[in-house]
Amino acid sequence: MSDEQFYFNPATGEVTEGKVGGWDERMGPYATREEAQAALQIAASRNKDADAKEEADENWGKPASWEK
Repeated sequence: MSDEQFYFNPATGEVTEGKVGGWDERMGPYATREEAQAALQIAASRNKDADAKEEADENWGKPASWEK
């Protein structure tokens, strides 16, 4: 088994072992080929979690009395 990491190319949908192509053409690194194949789902899940945290952080409760 290789020590290489896997990357996903969103333009082609291919998984590569090692840094093939430019940084703007790869997502990763991932420890396994299977994780790299799920890169878009992983990113979507992470974005959803980050959006929820940001929304919760923006909820400061009731506005001050002078901000009605």
